[in-house]
Amino acid sequence: MKKQATNTVTSEAESQAAQRTSQQVSKKDQIISLFTTGVDNLEDIALMTNTRTSYVASVLQSAGLISGYFDLYTTSTHPMNTYSRFFAGKLSFKNEEVAKQSVELLNRQYRRFEIARDRAGQHHALMMGLTMYNRARWTGKTREADIYRRWLLNYLNEPDLRTEMSTEPEFSEPPPMTGMDEGQTKPKQE
Repeated sequence: MKKQATNTVTSEAESQAAQRTSQQVSKKDQIISLFTTGVDNLEDIALMTNTRTSYVASVLQSAGLISGYFDLYTTSTHPMNTYSRFFAGKLSFKNEEVAKQSVELLNRQYRRFEIARDRAGQHHALMMGLTMYNRARWTGKTREADIYRRWLLNYLNEPDLRTEMSTEPEFSEPPPMTGMDEGQTKPKQE
């Protein structure tokens, strides 16, 4: 009986020691370890480490294990395309004044791309504005976010001049849903 109690105490002590050791391993170390041992699905790693996929990607990209991943939280020091260099490390929402300076840069670049008829450049400027807007608002910087929001709306509300495109609509309207009211998924029973 005494031997069984000793074994139980020893097992519990070993279990607690193992838990302490696993708690001391950082999330970053866990992510890198999982990836280097063959788990290459970012969503799976996020699930196993109780983190978000964007964090997993950030850790792996910083460690040089992956490249080419981009999302809302990817640092601008990882170039997404040729336009990234115009904005890398230059946009912020630290305070309202810095956000205004950042929007001025976005505006200058957008207009520069417009003059060059570089639609991809304009798209990237808008995308950077949207990224900064979302980063600011989701960290509680509502006044700073609003500066980006107003800038975006200015361009999103511009009429589409289509000077270089045909007058045909880019997308056709979906066919009307007959026998249904808006929001209804099944035809009415008559």
